[in-house]
Amino acid sequence: MDSATLFAFCLICISSGAGHNDKQQEKDIYESLWISSLDLAYKTLYLDFVQRMEAGDLPAERYVNFTIQDAYYLVKVTDMLQNLSTSVQKPAKLSRFFRGRYKSYSSFRDYFLNMYFLKGVSDIIPTPAIKKYISDYETVMNTKEPIYFAVSLLPCSRLWVWLANKVEMKQSNAYYAWKKDNKDGHPEKHYKKLLNKYLNVTDKEAYRIFRMQMQNEHDFFASL
Repeated sequence: MDSATLFAFCLICISSGAGHNDKQQEKDIYESLWISSLDLAYKTLYLDFVQRMEAGDLPAERYVNFTIQDAYYLVKVTDMLQNLSTSVQKPAKLSRFFRGRYKSYSSFRDYFLNMYFLKGVSDIIPTPAIKKYISDYETVMNTKEPIYFAVSLLPCSRLWVWLANKVEMKQSNAYYAWKKDNKDGHPEKHYKKLLNKYLNVTDKEAYRIFRMQMQNEHDFFASL
């Protein structure tokens, strides 16, 4: 079965099972957001970068470029979370969310930079895809209610776990470490109750922002 046929089959399966979950989705925007952009998740899965990483024949320089751009993304998003961790005081649960995400991101940022012997990212030139991705984050932070920044963070957190579980790799694959590091994440622990508490399942802006960031994820992988 070729990738196009498989993609169509997956969408048919999703549609045929949708009725069983209608009642659950009525109150669960966390799941509804993901399902609404699942097509972009599959398109990302079938990109050349991901497929060749899965096959183990991705040229090393492409993975190096991926790592460099990811470092830039990580530092910039962590900077925004630092801002929100101090500026968002109410509601209390949202304030705790941003403080918690900043603590987690800053810890991983420090680990990541130390692992690659980087002092910072000031010398990294972002690709157009990453530049737009960061710009969209900044727009959400500066023009929308803070809860929408939480929405904007979710695509990366959820997509990478999903991709890591979809790609089939043996431990002998040079890129198996990427799968291992990402496959066991649980973004629902941080996002599900929060989004379901403060957003209505019919919130059009939440869907727009979520899909925008899913598209940015797709475009990032497509640019590598």
